[in-house]
Amino acid sequence: MNAIVRPISGIGARAFRVLGHIGELWFLLTGVVGWFWRAMVDRNIRLGNQAIVAQMVRIGVQSIFIVSLVAGSIGFILGLQMAPPLDELGQVELVPNIIAVAVLRELGPLIAAIVLTGFAGAAIAAEIGTMAVNEEIEALEAHALNPVRFLVVPRMAAAVISLVCLAVIANIAAIGAAAVMSKTVLGIPWTTYYENTVAQVGVVDFVTGLIKAGVFGMLIGLIACGNGLQVKGGAEGVGRATTHTVVQSVVAVVVADLMFTVIFYALGLV
Repeated sequence: MNAIVRPISGIGARAFRVLGHIGELWFLLTGVVGWFWRAMVDRNIRLGNQAIVAQMVRIGVQSIFIVSLVAGSIGFILGLQMAPPLDELGQVELVPNIIAVAVLRELGPLIAAIVLTGFAGAAIAAEIGTMAVNEEIEALEAHALNPVRFLVVPRMAAAVISLVCLAVIANIAAIGAAAVMSKTVLGIPWTTYYENTVAQVGVVDFVTGLIKAGVFGMLIGLIACGNGLQVKGGAEGVGRATTHTVVQSVVAVVVADLMFTVIFYALGLV
């Protein structure tokens, strides 16, 4: 009997922990939204533009090179992988059509989100977690300073804005690398590549990708800050929070991407 009950109880306990963590993140998100709303309706409340810009530089600007490198490599690889089967059908000139759709709708935002998760998400969790361990957050509360306003809001705002910008950079890098590969390896003229790309994609493809990027940035910032605020147990707790942040962020981004794809498909936007 115990052999049956123990696995079931373990699964139930795990499910309750996951639901509890989701509830805590939701509560944190409502707090962040509340502070944004207060800043919009009350001019006396400021969210710290300098802090947001500093986090954007730390999160976004420093990620440009690695995002461009990864996205460009993916674009190059994607073109090479698609060329042989399309060449068998005599349609190798359709390589830019497929790459443009895949990059703008999916790969650009997804690549930027995954890179940002490893580059900045873990760092945010570790930074806030270290503050929690050193009782700096309690010191803020003792001085009547809200940790959500001064720690979470700037990082979440920077994550959203940075990821939208990084998605645009990833789109340019991937499509540009695929264009260079198509010209040098496949012999597709620049004019043909450009005309096929423009004919295939529209504004809706670009906008849906940016919407995904904004939500991905919100999820990464929310999970990183939430895990950082919950750190207990010294250095071990900080390490555990960074690991959980990377894993949870990747899962959340992929699940959100799936949900967006289903919604956009149902609305006829794909």
